[in-house]
Amino acid sequence: MIRRQINHIILFVLLIFLQVIFFNNIQFSFLIVPYFYVLFVLLLPFETPGWLLLLSSFLLGIIIDLFSNTLGIHAFATTFVAYVRPAILKSFAPRDGYEPGTMPRISYYGFYWFLKYTIVMVLIHHTVLFYIEMFKLTDFFYTLLRVILSTIFTSVFIVISQYFIMRK
Repeated sequence: MIRRQINHIILFVLLIFLQVIFFNNIQFSFLIVPYFYVLFVLLLPFETPGWLLLLSSFLLGIIIDLFSNTLGIHAFATTFVAYVRPAILKSFAPRDGYEPGTMPRISYYGFYWFLKYTIVMVLIHHTVLFYIEMFKLTDFFYTLLRVILSTIFTSVFIVISQYFIMRK
């Protein structure tokens, strides 16, 4: 139990570091911007209490905002995706529910389940983030293109991370 909590704290710090140092510097013509840090919200255990899920997501988002010089958009998008996470997990739950002691990982529920879960969560995060960032609908289709391309790019990084970084 304590080991699992320490692993999540290490993951929290590592994802902030990777986002700030590496992923914030990857941009393809301002269309594709990977926000890999959302992986933290995706990988939290199923049993994480709602208040802790929201609080840790807000903290993650606000730290990214501080390093990215944005005014709370990451905090809002990350907290929002944490808020909808239980409903998303419920909609993707196996017929018998999630097995006790398992986590939302590719190693537990397979590639297809994890890919669907990742794409939906990242799509929600990026939609909220990019539309708040634009704050106008005149560039609706340009922003939609950014959302779709960045979702694909971020999701690929997240799925690859499951094979190379995360273990059961």
